[in-house]
Amino acid sequence: MSFESSHHADRMIRATDLGKCYQVYDRPEDRLKQPLMARLRRLQGRPPPCYYREFWALREVSLELRRGETLGLIGRNGSGKSTLLQILCGTLTPTMGTVETRGRIAALLELGAGFNPEFTGRENVYLNGGVLGLTPAEVDARFDRIAAFADIGAFIDQPVKTYSSGMFVRLAFAVIAHVDADILIIDEALAVGDGFFAQKCMRFLREFRETGSLLFVSHDVSAVLNLCNRAIWLEQGRVRQEGPAKTVSECYLADISDQQRRELGVSDQNTPAPTSMPIVRSRLPQRDQRLDYLHHSPYRNDIELFAFSPDARAYGAGGAKTVHVELRDAQDAPLSWVIGGSTVQLVIEVTALTDIRRLIVGFFVKDRLGQLLFGDNTDLTRAADPLRLAAGEHAEARFVFDMPILPCGDYAIDIGVAEGTQAEHIHHHWAHDALLFHAHTSSVASGLVGLPMTHIALERIR
Repeated sequence: MSFESSHHADRMIRATDLGKCYQVYDRPEDRLKQPLMARLRRLQGRPPPCYYREFWALREVSLELRRGETLGLIGRNGSGKSTLLQILCGTLTPTMGTVETRGRIAALLELGAGFNPEFTGRENVYLNGGVLGLTPAEVDARFDRIAAFADIGAFIDQPVKTYSSGMFVRLAFAVIAHVDADILIIDEALAVGDGFFAQKCMRFLREFRETGSLLFVSHDVSAVLNLCNRAIWLEQGRVRQEGPAKTVSECYLADISDQQRRELGVSDQNTPAPTSMPIVRSRLPQRDQRLDYLHHSPYRNDIELFAFSPDARAYGAGGAKTVHVELRDAQDAPLSWVIGGSTVQLVIEVTALTDIRRLIVGFFVKDRLGQLLFGDNTDLTRAADPLRLAAGEHAEARFVFDMPILPCGDYAIDIGVAEGTQAEHIHHHWAHDALLFHAHTSSVASGLVGLPMTHIALERIR
């Protein structure tokens, strides 16, 4: 349904109270009996029988996608994401609710959708292009660019039934990337591609955001954070949460952690808070040779630090807790301001609220979108001699590194306290945005961070 005449000209998709119900039959013969007996009962003036159970894949789902907006859709398998996308694309009819769209929609849903396995890749480009509204002449004009983007070589003239899953995705994405769509809908299909092609697709999607609207579904929360302004979390066919991508993603990850704890039979714990303990000094790394110049120029990376927030949003089993976090200089003095490129110590104090057999403490530094920039943990350092803590005991983790040169903007440090190993562990306390800081000036013109260099040279050679 189109709403070209709507006063809300920037709305590209509007879904209202969508629901999708399936009839589930316990026996194959019940599927045949249902329409036959229903017709017989109607002729007899009696109410129809019911040989099925109702399964609601979606219930009361509403959303809007505006021009230039990127909306992420997250949720576990079976939460209704694929059903919702098929309804929005028009390939599935909702049981209830309405969908209004504006502009050309191009979708990459389940693997191989819209492809004829007996046709060659070249023939499927024309078939798919026609389905998406292109004339043969328009496909002719774009074919070379589509083939170059897909980069599958001579396989373009082979039947697609001979393709690997990665080749399917390459060709399908190449087509939708060249149809001049107003709205792109991307499902998990990108997960089967290789890393090089996935990066190519992500670059295209970042550019597409400038002119079109994107609905992106992925289990990779980092990808959602990287691309999306807003996110919707679906659970059992209903909207569990909607809001900024960073907030929704953090709540989703916390819920996954809670479920893992329940499956492992780990219960929440509670006991008193800790006191401080002596520290261990670490050897400090080398210095960036350009800092003397940068520190006396407008490009100096001035980073303002804010105080640790003990009330930061957190999740976990509760068997341990982060009680203090701060950045210190090489002389162990607490910092309220740091210059990018200088050596810092991130000191994290934790307390055990129950017996911990193998303690791990780690951190992540994130930008304002929630993208993970860098981080580390203590697991490998103590792998040969795991640290055990009894309830009420305290520990301190210390990470010494050169602060990267950060682009101007807001940043945060997440702190994790866990038990186990990197491969298998229980989160006892994960604190979001435990330590905030802001880069006021910077020499970084591109990229997420600038790494301090211990040596850079440029010389004439013969």
